[in-house]
Amino acid sequence: MRTLAIIPARSGSKRLLRKNWRPLAGRPLADYVMAAAAAAKLPTDVVVNSDSEEVLALGHGYTNFHCILRPAALSTDRSPAIDYVTHSLAYMESLGKPAYDAIAIIQPTSPFTLAADIDATISLLADSGADTAVSITKIPHDLNPLKLKVLRKKRLEPYFEEEAGRMAAHDLPQVYIRNGAVYVTTLKTIRNGQIIGPDCRGYLMPRERSVDINDDFDWRLAEFLLQ
Repeated sequence: MRTLAIIPARSGSKRLLRKNWRPLAGRPLADYVMAAAAAAKLPTDVVVNSDSEEVLALGHGYTNFHCILRPAALSTDRSPAIDYVTHSLAYMESLGKPAYDAIAIIQPTSPFTLAADIDATISLLADSGADTAVSITKIPHDLNPLKLKVLRKKRLEPYFEEEAGRMAAHDLPQVYIRNGAVYVTTLKTIRNGQIIGPDCRGYLMPRERSVDINDDFDWRLAEFLLQ
């Protein structure tokens, strides 16, 4: 399966300035997934798509990476992911590359992603025949949706349904969440304007490698885990 892997690393970040270039334990954040993508076996081509010259220069340090300068119009915090995907596809098509079967998005905000995670998610899509395969992680039992509450006139009430005494982990169904690390989608689904198609499969990653850095607390947690 011909797969284009895209590392989207724009420079703007409201909560952590220049996040993708900020040093995490001595390395720019984006460098962690670049190294993972370079070591992965299944991507046919790897693209670094960014509006940051610094991030693109980092990408140029990896053999056979294609580094694409993203226009400012596609680099706002409200720009949908499908925009940089189609931008990357158009660039690769301009180079005369044969058509791809799938697109893999590898998020630079997930520094603990391994090459094996990228390959396994791509394999899951190829083997399942689904529209999309994504990396997921288990939600701890204390954050199970059945435990969620709302405050109504200072009274704690269930958000979804009554717990009905189901307080222990063994009483609750195991639920999962996308951890934001890897998304792999068929080209057909992308052409339909979707990053995640109707038939989506999940590749399980452990909690300790599912840190998605969005704010200072996430950053400090990642630093702690690296140490």
